[in-house]
Amino acid sequence: MTQIKRLAVLTSGGDAPGMNAAIRAVLLTSASYNIQVLGFEHGFNGLFEQDFQTLHPKHVENIIQRGGTILKSARCPALQQPGGPAQAAACLHQLQIDALVIIGGDGSFRGALALAEHYKGQIIGVPGTIDNDVDGSDFTIGFATALDTALDAIDKIRDTADAFERIFLVELMGRHSGYLSLAAGIAAGAEQIICPEFGPLTPADLSSVIKPIQHAQLLRGKSSYLIIVAENSYPGGTSALADDLTKAIGVECRAVILGHIQRGGSPVGADRILATKLGAFAVEQLVQGAHLMMAGEVNAQAVLYPLSQTGDRKKAIDPYLVRWQQQVCSD
Repeated sequence: MTQIKRLAVLTSGGDAPGMNAAIRAVLLTSASYNIQVLGFEHGFNGLFEQDFQTLHPKHVENIIQRGGTILKSARCPALQQPGGPAQAAACLHQLQIDALVIIGGDGSFRGALALAEHYKGQIIGVPGTIDNDVDGSDFTIGFATALDTALDAIDKIRDTADAFERIFLVELMGRHSGYLSLAAGIAAGAEQIICPEFGPLTPADLSSVIKPIQHAQLLRGKSSYLIIVAENSYPGGTSALADDLTKAIGVECRAVILGHIQRGGSPVGADRILATKLGAFAVEQLVQGAHLMMAGEVNAQAVLYPLSQTGDRKKAIDPYLVRWQQQVCSD
């Protein structure tokens, strides 16, 4: 068992609903081990600016239901500069931080690995990202809430699409991952889903999108039609795709970019529970000596996964749902 007297926690990268619940779990679990907790503000930037506060149980009262993060979050260009990781590590050493908990996504974990080359203490990650694109955990904190938020918006868009019998393209976040788009598209009953896992889409490939639309029009006549699009799936974005489809089929296609609305809002129960479980497990494993690992959940069991492998993108979206969606769209 490792002797940890002082622990630090930070939230980094894009915010995700449930980060506050994870902070709460980290603090309360640490308190049970008589470990002092410092919270760094604005992600890794707090290390460079020595912007931190000592956290006490009163700081996490009534935050489990709040979106965002009480520690704030940000990207940190300074960490990527020559000498940046060493400078950040020096701050941790100066403050006598024995262990660091990083709540974020794969980019944050890459920063953690760079920091580890100079930091003498322990580091553990907790996956917080709506993209659900981190290996080592079936789900990441924030994904379930982002899905519900997207569905609420998509259902409203479907209503107006029905009223005007129009084609709508709804863009969701996910960078290079289609987890959120596939889940939202299936749950919303979308006619088509476009995401990186289905292969690249270029203007030369538009026939693969147009044919199912024309087939639906032949069967149903003029009616609503919904296409869910993962960001970065088409050159120029979803608005460009809508314009190109309009020109190609002669039917008005509207693009709706949900954007950062997907990151906000009160976390749903699943995210509060997952965040609590992983935040607590991370502290417990640090006490047991864990280092350069991520606290994840696989098959409902808390597990440790090497931090260096969390960005390998070995985790695939549900192959059954992919096959079913493609089969339905091609019929």
